[in-house]
Amino acid sequence: MMPNIALMMPVGGARMQAVLPYAALAQSRGGRTLWLGQVLSGDTHHPFIHAAAAGFPVPAGIGVSLMPLRHPYDAAVQAQSVAAATGHPVVAGYGPGSVSFQKRLLGAPYRSQLGAVREYVSILKGLLEGGEVAVTGEYFSFHGRLPKVTRPRVEVGLGVLRPGMARLAGEVADVAITWLAPAAYIRDVILPALREGAATRGRPVPRVVAMVPAALERAGRAAEEIVLAGNRAHLGLPHYRDMLRQAGMDTDVDADPVKAARALVDGGVFLYGDAAELKDRVAEYAAAGVDEVVVSAGGVVALEGPRAGLSEAQALLAALGCPAV
Repeated sequence: MMPNIALMMPVGGARMQAVLPYAALAQSRGGRTLWLGQVLSGDTHHPFIHAAAAGFPVPAGIGVSLMPLRHPYDAAVQAQSVAAATGHPVVAGYGPGSVSFQKRLLGAPYRSQLGAVREYVSILKGLLEGGEVAVTGEYFSFHGRLPKVTRPRVEVGLGVLRPGMARLAGEVADVAITWLAPAAYIRDVILPALREGAATRGRPVPRVVAMVPAALERAGRAAEEIVLAGNRAHLGLPHYRDMLRQAGMDTDVDADPVKAARALVDGGVFLYGDAAELKDRVAEYAAAGVDEVVVSAGGVVALEGPRAGLSEAQALLAALGCPAV
């Protein structure tokens, strides 16, 4: 069994035209959802609106965006704008970011990461669902409504790496979004915590979206180089290190970068191989309970350039059974 396959746009920023070939690719592959992670060189929402205006409206996944950059009211406005402009559903995914990032923007980290996220999502979901919001929180506050706009649904997602955030996502989110999480870890740790959180509120378990970096094996390529080009920064962050350690993976990138990269490949976190091997790895995510796998050619872009990255994205979709329609 294969999950839904979506595409990560591994480039972003101020050059809006960079989105067009990826939006066209997602559209030509049966209207696949196009995802864009947090970028700091430009707005995360504008590329989708630019693509829609250029004739390539696609379902949008925004995430995981970083909460310190945007008040939840503005997050609701922006997500609603994307849904209205594209005419397609939107997943607006958020997370608190690293403690060091919070310090740089806010002067101090959130006293409680889960408490800050709970307040943020409470306001964001309340606004997007059209209700009156009355939240006076320690971290975020808002009283009022969001003006109604005719648009498709906006789902609220949370970036989920560890059990505490997964339980909270089960309580409050529509979608749980992972990055660099092994399939077995999602099955054994994330999903049970999602179910536990959902049960406490008597609500459905959130959909699970797994973002996975990937590349096809080719002559002259070294998988470890691609892994490090696209993911070294994540491997250096404490919350990613802790998650991967809990998953039983030795990814100490400071001690031995090549060994850390090889651990991601061997553990199926970085998908690498021929078409059959990639399909097998994606099927492992489906068997673990993942609803959507988002493939990213970000490492190829970083190492070989944007043109090679776009060709890689095309080849990855074809290899995973997503031909042009």
